[in-house]
Amino acid sequence: MTWELSLTGLLIGLLVGMTGMGGGSLMTPILILVFDFNVVLAVGTDILHGAIFKTIGAARHRVLGNVHARLALWLALGSVPASVAGVYVVELLEARYGEEVNEIASRILGVALVLGGVGFFAKTFIHTRPVDDSPYRLTNRDRILAFVIGVTGGFVLGLTSVGSGTFFGLMLLLLFPLTAPKIVGTDLFHAAILLWAAGLAHLSADNVDLNATAWLALGSIPGILIGSQLTVRLPERAIRVSLATVLFLAGVRLAVPG
Repeated sequence: MTWELSLTGLLIGLLVGMTGMGGGSLMTPILILVFDFNVVLAVGTDILHGAIFKTIGAARHRVLGNVHARLALWLALGSVPASVAGVYVVELLEARYGEEVNEIASRILGVALVLGGVGFFAKTFIHTRPVDDSPYRLTNRDRILAFVIGVTGGFVLGLTSVGSGTFFGLMLLLLFPLTAPKIVGTDLFHAAILLWAAGLAHLSADNVDLNATAWLALGSIPGILIGSQLTVRLPERAIRVSLATVLFLAGVRLAVPG
């Protein structure tokens, strides 16, 4: 379980670098279904690994001018404390139900993945009005929306590791007039902040396999650097439809017992 993890990290890094999505949504079920991690350990490992490689990707997108930093920070104001609360809820579930928490977390994760798959389908076929690349100033409405989105998505991420790309990327597309590269870059920049908060919380709760995290990062860091160079240069629709299908089927597999 070494080079296989690095290869998985490379493929996920490429996808996230190009689209800003698919990190936690795909990595967590892969760790569970392919590498036989229990759900809580898979979630914690995925989140800390995501913090590492998305920080690299966010820095690269920042250099490329693809980040709306103020919008990302308003998202983080809501998402960071909410994600820590989500991790705390996982700890309460473990204390209350013991080993049964894995089954409970699996159901929660499955539902989140099904919703994420539906969100990917929606994001693939939604057509918004054309936008230009001029600076966009946030209004009070934008700040409130960003904070509320952060709270909602951050709590789900703390529970399941899903949301840093799927949910936030969809909301950025629907609610803010940003170009596609800036949606990807802003999403990654915010995700890096959020995942460090949630990842350190999971690390302190002993929910992280550090050896697996290192092997995943060995592949995902070069993957996200390469993928960031290809942002919106490649056709995304086929990739998004395939990804949405995988998310939906993985969610059904985890949510439905037996």
